[in-house]
Amino acid sequence: MGSPGGRFHFAIDRGGTFTDVFAQCPGGHVRVLKLLSEDPANYVDAPTEGIRRILEQEGGMLLPRDRPLDTSRIASIRMGTTVATNALLERQGERVALLVTRGFRDLLHVGTQARENLFDLAVPMPEVLYEEVLEVDERVVLYRGEPGAGKPVKGCTGDLLEVQQPVDLGGLRGKLEGLLSRGIRSLAVVFMHSYTWAQHEQQVGVLARELGFTHVSLSSDAMPMVRIVPRGHTACADAYLTPAIQRYVQGFCRGFQGQLKDVQVLFMRSDGGLAPMDSFSGSRAVLSGPAGGVVGYSATTYQAEGGQPVIGFDMGGTSTDVSRYAGEFEHVFEASTAGVTLQAPQLDINTVAAGGGSRLFFRSGLFVVGPESAGAHPGPACYRKGGPVTVTDANLVLGRLLPASFPCIFGPGEDQPLSPEASRKALEAVATDINSFLANGPCPASPLSLEEVAMGFVRVANEAMCRPIRALTQARGHDPSAHVLACFGGAGGQHACAIARALGMDTVHIHRHSGLLSALGLALADVVHEAQEPCSLPYVPETFVQLDQRLSRLEEQCVDALRAQGFLRSQISTESFLHLRYQGTDCALMVSAHQHPATARSPRAGDFGAAFVERYMREFGFVIPERPVVVDDVRVRGTGSSGLHLEDVPKAQTGPPRVDKMTQCYFEGGYQETPVYLLGELAYGHKLQGPCLIIDSNSTILVEPGCQAEVTETGDIRISVGAETPGTVGAQLDPIHLSIFSHRFMSIAEQMGRILQRTAISTNIKERLDFSCALFGPDGGLVSNAPHIPVHLGAMQETVQFQIQHLGADLHPGDVLLSNHPSAGGSHLPDLTVITPVFWPGQTRPVFYVASRGHHADIGGITPGSMPPHSTTLQQEGAVFLSFKLVQGGVFQEEAVTEALRAPGKIPGCSGTRNLHDNLSDLRAQVAANQKGIQLVGELIGQYGLDVVQAYMGHIQANAELAVRDMLRAFGTSRQARGLPLEVSAEDHMDDGSPIRLHVHINLIQGSAVFDFSGTGPEVFGNLNAPRAITLSALIYCLRCLVGRDIPLNQGCLAPVSVVIPKGSILDPSPEAAVVGGNVLTSQRVVDVILRAFEACAASQGCMNNVTLGNAHMGYYETVAGGAGAGPGWHGRSGVHSHMTNTRITDPEILESRYPVILRRFELRPGSGGRGRFRGGDAPPPPTPSLSHPCPLGHPPRPLALTAGGEPGARGLNLLIRKDGRMVNLGGKTSVPVYPGDVFCLHTPGGGGFGDPEDPAPPVQTPAFSKRGRGSVYEYHRAQEAV
Repeated sequence: MGSPGGRFHFAIDRGGTFTDVFAQCPGGHVRVLKLLSEDPANYVDAPTEGIRRILEQEGGMLLPRDRPLDTSRIASIRMGTTVATNALLERQGERVALLVTRGFRDLLHVGTQARENLFDLAVPMPEVLYEEVLEVDERVVLYRGEPGAGKPVKGCTGDLLEVQQPVDLGGLRGKLEGLLSRGIRSLAVVFMHSYTWAQHEQQVGVLARELGFTHVSLSSDAMPMVRIVPRGHTACADAYLTPAIQRYVQGFCRGFQGQLKDVQVLFMRSDGGLAPMDSFSGSRAVLSGPAGGVVGYSATTYQAEGGQPVIGFDMGGTSTDVSRYAGEFEHVFEASTAGVTLQAPQLDINTVAAGGGSRLFFRSGLFVVGPESAGAHPGPACYRKGGPVTVTDANLVLGRLLPASFPCIFGPGEDQPLSPEASRKALEAVATDINSFLANGPCPASPLSLEEVAMGFVRVANEAMCRPIRALTQARGHDPSAHVLACFGGAGGQHACAIARALGMDTVHIHRHSGLLSALGLALADVVHEAQEPCSLPYVPETFVQLDQRLSRLEEQCVDALRAQGFLRSQISTESFLHLRYQGTDCALMVSAHQHPATARSPRAGDFGAAFVERYMREFGFVIPERPVVVDDVRVRGTGSSGLHLEDVPKAQTGPPRVDKMTQCYFEGGYQETPVYLLGELAYGHKLQGPCLIIDSNSTILVEPGCQAEVTETGDIRISVGAETPGTVGAQLDPIHLSIFSHRFMSIAEQMGRILQRTAISTNIKERLDFSCALFGPDGGLVSNAPHIPVHLGAMQETVQFQIQHLGADLHPGDVLLSNHPSAGGSHLPDLTVITPVFWPGQTRPVFYVASRGHHADIGGITPGSMPPHSTTLQQEGAVFLSFKLVQGGVFQEEAVTEALRAPGKIPGCSGTRNLHDNLSDLRAQVAANQKGIQLVGELIGQYGLDVVQAYMGHIQANAELAVRDMLRAFGTSRQARGLPLEVSAEDHMDDGSPIRLHVHINLIQGSAVFDFSGTGPEVFGNLNAPRAITLSALIYCLRCLVGRDIPLNQGCLAPVSVVIPKGSILDPSPEAAVVGGNVLTSQRVVDVILRAFEACAASQGCMNNVTLGNAHMGYYETVAGGAGAGPGWHGRSGVHSHMTNTRITDPEILESRYPVILRRFELRPGSGGRGRFRGGDAPPPPTPSLSHPCPLGHPPRPLALTAGGEPGARGLNLLIRKDGRMVNLGGKTSVPVYPGDVFCLHTPGGGGFGDPEDPAPPVQTPAFSKRGRGSVYEYHRAQEAV
C-alpha cells in the first residue's frame, strides 16, 4: 500500500463491537489498531479516534479530541461499516412512506407469503420498513394487442407496454404534503413494471423532491430487475438506510478540517468494490463490513497458495461468515439480510449462527450450540457480567484461551481480566444436568468431566459450522477437501484445524493480520462502478449486435464514472456479464465471458453462450441443448485499480522460535503440555509442531496435535493439517457423539438434496425445490429428513416400511424401488418416491435405506398437472406405482417405467404423462441423489463401523422420542394442575359436513398418548380423501410445533404415540379412492383439529387455496395465503401460508409477463381475521381478469373453528365477475371456462381468534424474528421450506 508524498493511507473496518484500523504510514511501515466501536465516555466516533491516535503516535504530538483533524498528511480513507446492517437489524432507520400502484398496498407485507419458521405457530415475520402507504393511481401493463387497447410504448427491455392509466400527479400532491406534515421525509416509490417503464416513478420522484422530500428511492433506480416484490423491498431498504448512512458520513467528515474535501474517501459496498462516499447507498451497504474480509483473503491467501480455491472462515462473537473464492468473486443478486430481501449484487457470504458467543445447552440428551447468542452485553460468562455459558467459555475451560493475553476490559467497571472461574462455574451447571441424564437416562453411563463436557460442545460447534461449508461447495459442484481454509476473525483460530480436518482439507492459511483482515481487505480493494439494465432478448445471432451495443453503452458509463474519480484509462478494466437462463425456467446465471473469447457465432464481447453452458453443466450436471436461452439483464462491472500494495515484509529467522511460556491445553485424551508463541516474534521459516498456541493482540491460533505450523515469507501462518488419530467410539450412547451424529445424518440428507436439485431438470424440483431426501434405518424407520416439507415428514417412512414388508426377501443389491400409491405410504400420485436399499459386505439384508421424494409436474390423468379438481378414482389422477423396480440389477428400467407412465392413457378420458422427458430425467436425478446418500453413509460406516452407525441411528430416534415424551408429560401435568382430565378432544368438519374427530388420551407416567380418530367420517365420493400417511405427516408436524424447539425429526417422534385411524374413513380410504385434494385440503383440517385439542392456537385458513388456470398451451398453478390462527399471547399473522404448505407465490410481474392475466388487486381483507382476546390474521383477496382458459378454482373453507372462546375468521369466497358485470358465486370447488374481460376474485379465509373477545388482551410482544441467516445456503433452505 503505497504512500505517495509521505502521506497516510487508512483502511478502517467499523464493526458492531470493535473498529479495526489498518494504516500505512509515510515510509511504508504499517500500524494497526483495535478499539471499541462505541465508547461515548471517551470519543464520539471510533474511526475518527483511530485516525487521531495513529497520527498522534506517528507525529509525536498531542491532537485534542475536540478539534477537527488536519488532513494535509492524509491521502486516503477507506471504510467498511456496519451502520446499515445495524440499522436494519435494530429497525432504527429513517421514517419511510411507500408509494405503490393502487391495489397493491399490502404487497410487501405479504411478500412471498411463505413463513420463515415452519414450526413456530406464532409465525414470526420481519416487519416492513415503511410506516405509511400511499396508493398511486397509475397502471402500466404488458401490451397484448387486444381490441380497445391503447397505443403501445416501448420499455427499456424492448417489451411493448400499454399505459392504462397515467400517473395522477395532481391527486398525489396533497397526499405527499400530508406525509411531510407528519414528519416523513423519505419515500420509496414502487410501481408495477417500472423495471422496464420507469417514467411514472420518475415523474413522482420529481414532484416529491420539489415538495421537499430529502430522500426519494425509485425502485427503477435501486435495482432495475423484473419482480416487484424484491425490487420493492430493495427500494424501501434504500429509503430506510441511505439517510442514516448519509448522516453518519456527514458526522464523520465534520471530524476533519475542510470536511475531507481534498481526501479520497471510499466506502466498501456489499459487492466487494469501493465507492465514493457520495454514492454510498443503503441497499448496497448491508455487507460493507464482511465484504472487506472476502477481499482480504482473496488478495492474500489465494495468491499465496498458488491459486488453489479458498474457503473463507470468519468466526466472530455471535456468528460465523463462510464464503468461497476461486479467482473471481462469487456474487448473488437477491438475498435476505435481517429479514429484508435485497435485489442487488452482493458477495455470497453465508452466515451461520455459531460464533464464540453462541450459547450452550443440553436438551433431552442432546448437546446444542446456538443459535441463541450471549451478544456483546452481557457476553459470555467469562466477561464477568452474569452472561450465559458459551463456546468462548468452553475454549477457556480447555485452556485454549489465555486470560493474560486479553486486555482488562471486562466486568461491570470494564477494568478486569477474563474470568476462567466464571466459565467453569457456568459450565458446571450444564455438566450437572448432563451427568444426571447419564446416570438416570435410558442408557446409564459414566459421568463426564468438566473438560469432556467442554470438548463435547466445541466438537458439536465445529460440526455445525462444517455443514454450511459442505453445502456452499457441493451446491456448485466443488469438493470441499480441494480447498484451503482461510481463517480470520477473533474466534476462528481456535477452531481452524478441527474444521479443516473434518472437511478433509490439508491446509489452513492464517494471515498475519487475521484479526484485522477486513480492514486489510479495504486497503487492497479496487474501486468499482457497475451499470446494469434489464433485457428480454433471446440469445441468438440476430440479437448479438443489440447486446454488444448495450454492453458498450454500459461500459462507457463505467469508464466515465471511474475517470471522474481520477483514474487513468490504463487503470480501468471492465467485465461484461449477461444474466442468462433457459426459456421456461427461473434458474438464471450471471455469466462473464472473460475466459471465453469471442467467436464468429457470439457477440463481440465474448462467447457468453459457451460460458453459460459450461457453468450450467458444472453446477447442475446437465444442459438442455434444445431449449432457447433468454437474456434477462445486461451488466458491466468497471474496476479502477488503485495500485496499492503491501510493503510490510517480516524479518527472516535468526534462530529457533522463542517459547513465551508453557501451558496446559485439553485435547481428546487429556491435557497436554502446550508451548505458547508470540506471533510478533516469529519469523520466516519458523516451524511449530502442534500442539501449540500462537498469540497476538487480536487473536489466538490453536495448532492441534498432529498439525504443523510454519511462517511463510510474507509472515503468514500456514498450518499443515495432519490426519486425526482415530478414537474409539462404541455403540453405547454418548451424548457428545449423539449430537455429532445428528449433524452428520442431517448433512447426508442435505447433500442428497443438493445432488437432486443440481441434476433434476423440471421446474418443480430444480427451482421450486418440491422434494425431500431422507435416511432410514434397517427397519425403515426415519433417521433424518431434509429439508422439512411438512407434508413429507412422516409419509416417506410409511413408504419404505411398506416396501420392506411387501417385498420381503426380494430385495437385492442394485435394486432401486419406485412407489407413489397412497396405500403404500404415498401422499398423492405426483409425489414419486425412489427408494434404494443399501447392502453391506457380510450382511444378507439391507443395513439402511435412502429415499428421495419429488413432485413431478405431470404423470397423466384427466387433467394437465395431475391435480384434477373433480377426480373420483385414483386412476383419474395419473400413473400408479405400488412397488416398482425402477433399477434392477443396476440397470435403469427405462422401457418399463415409460410404459407405466403412459398407462393412464388407456383409461377413457385420461392421458398418459404429458412430459415423459422430464419424468425420466428427474427419476434419474432421484437415483443419483440416493447414490450420494449411500456413498456418504458408507464413509460414515468406514469411519466408525456398521454397529456404531446403526446404534446411533437408534439413539437419535430415541432422542426425538424423549423430547416428545417430555412435551406430553408437561401438557398432562399442566392439565392435572388445573384439575382437568388427561383426555382431550376436538372436532372439525369438511365443507360437505364430513367430521374429523379426535380423542387424545395422555399417559402421564409413560409420557405417551393415544390419538384416536374414531368417529371420523367415511371415505367421500371425490378427491378429499387423505391417505393414512398424510395424517401421520400432520401429526408429526403438530408434535414438532408443540415441542417448541429444534429436535431431530424422525421415527422417534411417533414412538410415544399410538394412532387409531378407522379403515375406510376419509383419513384411511380404500386403495382406489381419489386423494389429490386430501393432500392439499384435508391435511390442513387434520392439523387444525390436533392443535385445537391441545389448545395450542386457533384454526388457520384450513385450506391451501389452490387455483389453476390454463389451456392446451399453458398452465398456471398457485396456492394462495390466508390468515393464521391466533394463540395464547399472539395475534394471528395476516397474509401468510400456514401449517402443511409454505409455497412462495408467483411475483405479480412474472405472473403478468408469462400468463394472459392482469392482477388488479393484491391486498389484505381487513376484518377477515376472527375476533378474540388475540385476533386472527387477515386474508388477502386478489381479483384477476383472465383470458379464455378452463380454470379449476380454489377451495375456500367454511368459517374456522373456534378455540378457547375466540370467534371464527371470515369464510373464503370464490367470485367470477363476467365482462357484462354479472357476478357469480362459484362455490368452494369448481372448474369453469373464463373469457377476456372476466374477473376472478379469490377471497381466502381469515384466521380464527383466540380467547374471549371481551377479555382485554395484555400487551402483545411481536414474536421474535431470527435475523441471523444470510447467503446462498440460507436462501436455499428458505426456498426448500417454502414448498
